[in-house]
Parts: sequence; structure tokens; C-alpha cells
Amino acid sequence: MSAPTYDLGTLHGGLRLTANKQMSTQQAIQEVPIPAQLILPITQHVGDPAQPIVSIGERVLKGQLIAEPDGTLGAVIHASSSGTVIAIESLPVSRRLGDNAPCVVIECDGKDEAIQPRDAAQNFTSLQPKQLLEKIILGGIVGLGGAVFPTAQKLMQARTTDINHLILNGVECESYISCDDMLMRDRPAEIISGAQILMHALQIEVCFIAVESDKPEAIRCLGEVLGRINDERIVLKQVPTIYPSGGEDQLVQLVTNREVPSGGLPSDIGCLVQNVGTAAAIHDWIIDGEALISRVTTITGDGVKNPVNVRARLGTTVADIIEFTGGYTEHAQQLIIGGPMTGKSVTTDRVPVVKATNCVLVSSQAPSISPELPCIRCGDCASVCPVQLLPQQLFWYACADNEAKLRDFGLMDCIECGCCDVVCPSHIPLTADFRVAKGRIRELADEKARAARARQRYEARNDRLQQDQKERDAELAQQKVTAKSAGPAAIAEILKRKKQKAEDDK
Repeated sequence: MSAPTYDLGTLHGGLRLTANKQMSTQQAIQEVPIPAQLILPITQHVGDPAQPIVSIGERVLKGQLIAEPDGTLGAVIHASSSGTVIAIESLPVSRRLGDNAPCVVIECDGKDEAIQPRDAAQNFTSLQPKQLLEKIILGGIVGLGGAVFPTAQKLMQARTTDINHLILNGVECESYISCDDMLMRDRPAEIISGAQILMHALQIEVCFIAVESDKPEAIRCLGEVLGRINDERIVLKQVPTIYPSGGEDQLVQLVTNREVPSGGLPSDIGCLVQNVGTAAAIHDWIIDGEALISRVTTITGDGVKNPVNVRARLGTTVADIIEFTGGYTEHAQQLIIGGPMTGKSVTTDRVPVVKATNCVLVSSQAPSISPELPCIRCGDCASVCPVQLLPQQLFWYACADNEAKLRDFGLMDCIECGCCDVVCPSHIPLTADFRVAKGRIRELADEKARAARARQRYEARNDRLQQDQKERDAELAQQKVTAKSAGPAAIAEILKRKKQKAEDDK
């Protein structure tokens, strides 16, 4: 079955950003050597936190499990190289607020000794979809586009709905980031193999690989592989170079001309989106038996001497990678994990590369905050919002902490892309304000849920006490009826027993 064709949908708003990608795409992907230490946060995914299953002093091998999720939604963590666990402690990680997180620290022995290889790989088409999903769980694979939602659970959820389209996201629309571009040039066959595995797991016959128009080399490489394998189910689609066309909902609308409903998911309209890096990781695990222990990361910006894309083991610190690529320039001022629009500024390069680390941006511009001015209601923010929200209205309601109005005006649909920040002439940090407001709404929702659960427990207890009282009353009434029907003989017998008990007590 060949995939259907669709006219491209349209993206509302968005921005045409200066790409700044050419500086990191002039060289092939470089392999970062094994570092002296690996710092592996035990939670690198959305969902339930993982718990370490190794202890200090224990020797571990490359690919060995070191942490497992404490719940049904999570992803396992593997050792990225062989060595000895020297600490399990809280260390700096690349979170938005710069706080610490529990990490397993491995002192590498340089041998890179792997666990015993598993049995010879089966042809994935011989496996039932359920078996394939169970295998994917063991690979620790998450969405590598930034969302880090556990892939196997996302696929399992999709299996319960009417999914008929798989979309591989190779858009990578944010400035400076080029890791997916280079991956599509370097490993197109593995990406397409991963797509075929995903299609078998989902039992669907339609896959689109979406790539932005400013990536001609990636489009050529993928097209050559598709031409060789002649799988008509997979179609390469070129989309406009507009930020944030790589957003999940925006990409679905561009590729299939279907709109994801407010508060909904792509699966609600029959679509599942996976990053091209995730597809390659699935190939590596299912075909080659290598779990997710490394990833391609862009090292770029005018604050590094040699901008390049690298493949680094998870847990390698940014400091080690920067040193490998040539070090900082004398102008380095700011370190951002991610891109300039959605990245997180950090204050130390001792943070490790994790599954979500797609870019390390070193800027010569020190962080600066322009003075915030009053909103002039120009409407520029609304014109660029890809979700068609009214940011100026949301801003007023956020300032007033008006939860009802924030919900009515769709705050929870905000994808925090930062477009409104870029165009605001008053320099209002709208995205940051919205992020805080969303956090308050979630906290309030949690409080309401806790109150509802407490009320349910209280009502259940009252119902139980009332039922117990009814049962006691009924039992007492029955005893009275029994005593009354027994007559004088029964009463005499009771008195006799009481008299006998009194004598025995003497």
C-alpha cells in the first residue's frame, strides 16, 4: 500500500529566524572519547522517577541497567561505558531552574567493556507488535526531540486508539540546532529502518518523514535510501522553514492538514509523531542491540572555537565535550542547553549530556534583561502565535492571577515557543509569565484533586459508619424479636445462667 498524498496545511503565525546552522554543519559528526567520569541523572524522561539499582563500589559494564522507573510511566537508564560506581548523589543538571538532581557517578576504566550481547537479532517482522513494544521498553528510548516522553508507553497508548499516520519529525526549526540535520545526512538508512519498525509495532501503513526546505542535503540522503528500498508506504515531505513548524501539533497540521483539538493529542486525529533521532535509536536497539546510551548533540555558538556536531555518551559533561572540540573562545559569556528560543541557561559546564540534550550553545553575549515597559496593545504577539492565542489578554489575566479567564483564553494550549517574546516591543517576558501561570494552575488543580479525594474519603467513611449503625440497629431489633418470641422459658434459662455465673464467681 502506498502512502496517500496531502496538500501541505498552513501554519498560523510563527517567525522566520536566522538559521545560524552552517557553522556546525561543515564537518562530519565527531565521536567524543570516553571521559574520565560519567554523571548519569537517574531520571531523564517524563513520568515516574527512576530509582538506582546499583550501589557504590559496584563495577558496571556498558549497556548495563543502573536505574529503573518507579512506576508504569518511565524509562530505564543504562551505563554508557564500563567502570566503577563511585557516588550516588545530587549534582547540577540542565534543568530550567538550575537545581540539582540525583545522579549515578561512574569512574570509567577506559575499557568500554559491554555486557554480554543478547541473542542474535530476530527479524522484527517475525515479532508480534506486543512483543516488539516490550523489547522497546528495555532500550530506555525516549523522544529525542526534547519532550523525552517514554517511547514504548507512547506507542502503547497509540495502539489503543485509531492511529493511521506515523510522522517522523526532521524539521528542527530552532536556530543553531543541527543535530537532526546531520543525523539525517549520516544515518538515513537507520532512520528509515526505525520507521519501518515503528510501523510494524503500530500496524499502520502510512509514514511521512517531514524535513524543512533549508536541509537539501538531508532531503537528498533520505531520498536516495527511499529510492533504493522502494517502500511506497514511506513518503518524504518538505515543509516550509518557519519556526515553530517542528512543534508536534503544528507539524501534524502542516503534513496532514488536520488540526489537533485544543487540549488534545495528535492521536486524537489518527497521528503519531516521533523524532528522527528516536527512530534511529529504535533501529540501534532492535536491530543492533545497543540501548540508548549516546546521542548526537550540536556544539555551537561564537563562544566555542570549533562548532561541530558530536556523538557523546550520555553522562559526559559539557566541559569534557567543549574541551574535545577545541575549547571556548575568549569571548564566551553565556552557556545555554538547547536553542536560543527554548533553551535553558546554566551557570556551570559540569552538567552532563542527557537524553534531551540536543544542543549546547555558547554565546559571546552575556545574559541581559531589557527594562520591561507597559504593554501598548500592538497585537504583534497575537499575529505570530502559532496556536492562535491572544498573549496580551493572557498577560493581563496572568498578572491578575485569574485562573478562570486564563483557562477560557487557552493558556494551557501555549507551547512556550517564545515567538511572542521576540516581537514584543515592550520587552515583556511573556513566555516566562505564562510558564509561571501554568504552574500555578497545575498546583491549583492538584489541590482541587487532593480536596476531592479527601471529600470522597470523608463521604465514604460516613457512608460506612451509617451502614454499620444500620446493621447494629437491625441486629438489636432481631435480638428483641427473638427474645420476645422465646417466651418465659427462655427468660428463665437466661436467669438461671446468670445465677450460676454469680455462684461461680464467689
